[in-house]
Amino acid sequence: MPKILLVEDNEMNRDMLSRRLMRRGFDVVVAVDGESGVVTAQTELPDLIVMDMSLPILDGWEATKRLKQITATQNIPIIGCSAHAMVGDRERGIEAGCDDYDTKPIEFARLLGKIEQLLKKYVRN
Repeated sequence: MPKILLVEDNEMNRDMLSRRLMRRGFDVVVAVDGESGVVTAQTELPDLIVMDMSLPILDGWEATKRLKQITATQNIPIIGCSAHAMVGDRERGIEAGCDDYDTKPIEFARLLGKIEQLLKKYVRN
C-alpha cells in the first residue's frame, strides 16, 4: 500500500484527510509543521507528500524546496495544498518544487485523482 506523508498543521484538516486516505487503503504518516515534514520525509521515505503551504516553523514553500534538494527525497512527488488561490500561487508552488498544486477547501475526489495520477507516474521499482 502506498505511503503518504500528510504535512498539515490544522488538526481538523489533518484528521479528516488522514482518515479518508486510510479508508482508501493508503498508509498515512503525519507531520504538523514544515520542519518536522522534512525530517519525517527523510525517515519514512513516503511514496507521495501532501504539503500544506502555510505551516508554522518552516512554511511549505521552503520545506518543498529543501526536500527537492535532498537526494533521498528529491524524487518524491509533492502536492502543495493551500487556501492561497491567487493568480500565480500554483506557479509559485511548481517553482518551489511541487509536482502538482491543489486549493483548499480540499475537494477529496479531486485531490485523490491527483494523488493516483502522480503515484502512477512516479511508481518506484
